[in-house]
Amino acid sequence: MKDMIARIRPVDEAVRSATEQLLDAKTKPRRSLGRLEDIAAQIAAVRGAMPGGLEAAIVVAAGDHGVAAEGVSAYPQEVTAQMVLNFAGGGAAINVLARQADARLIVVDAGVATPVEHELVRPLRFGPGTANLAVGPAMSLELATTAVLAGAAIVDELEGVDAIGLGEMGIGNTTSASALAAVLLGIEPGLVCGRGTGLDDEGVARKAATVRRALEVNGVDPADPLSVLAALGGFEIAVLVGVALGCAVNRVVCVLDGFITGAAALVAARLAPDAVGVMVAAHRSTEPGHRIVLEALGLEPVLDLGLRLGEGSGAALALPVLRAAVAIANEMATFADAGVTDAGR
Repeated sequence: MKDMIARIRPVDEAVRSATEQLLDAKTKPRRSLGRLEDIAAQIAAVRGAMPGGLEAAIVVAAGDHGVAAEGVSAYPQEVTAQMVLNFAGGGAAINVLARQADARLIVVDAGVATPVEHELVRPLRFGPGTANLAVGPAMSLELATTAVLAGAAIVDELEGVDAIGLGEMGIGNTTSASALAAVLLGIEPGLVCGRGTGLDDEGVARKAATVRRALEVNGVDPADPLSVLAALGGFEIAVLVGVALGCAVNRVVCVLDGFITGAAALVAARLAPDAVGVMVAAHRSTEPGHRIVLEALGLEPVLDLGLRLGEGSGAALALPVLRAAVAIANEMATFADAGVTDAGR
């Protein structure tokens, strides 16, 4: 873990600046393409040069959570395994959106309660779901470390990929994400607990109470993010922490989805602050904690569509915008090339 983190360096600011100058020379008023220009410059800074295109993959990690026993989800735990099979069968929203985005989809069983056996599901499996974080640590520090490193190894395998979207599936995982955010941001759990898969007001109150109990029982130190992850995280969240760190090591753009992947990114950023430089927030979900997490990371979402599905759906939707940014940098004519007078504004 220490060796991996030591390899993470800031993105190339010289390349960012050069890309901004290139975009200023294009046949348009300065900065008239707004965020699209910021995105293009960031992609170039991450990759070390503007890529010719944007090869993309989406990693969807799935895991079950012992805290589901506390009644914190509107759906029963068996839905996790059922949805993983749906991913493998190509019938979920993320399958449709990944096809539209021309992105490779990698489905990982990080620890579903019932093993999912399918040739299109990668069986990492760190256990049949985590323990109940409301009564003790969700997992051991050793397991958390192993899961993070396994996530980073996935990125190592994806040669030639410029961007990786993060996605997740796991009944109860918004409770885990809420607990992680509350500790790492030092805020009251009620501020980051939302409706998840569709809880009513009573359910949201129960979730917040569960998170408060988890924080009291585990007594974690926010200065030790790996221990926080072990006490309050999920196997799928730990894998996604590793994917985010692996993106930083390999200089790959890390496209975050919603609140749960945001919580994973927050852990990654606390382990390696320079990892934030490779992150792009695909969207802002309706979960109240997501806005708070994005603000803490200093990330502005590309989209705001009222999404709260997860699965990497927002990441898939943002990929065409990222591709458009790359295409503008690569294909749009400059004033000099087109013989257009540059007013310099």
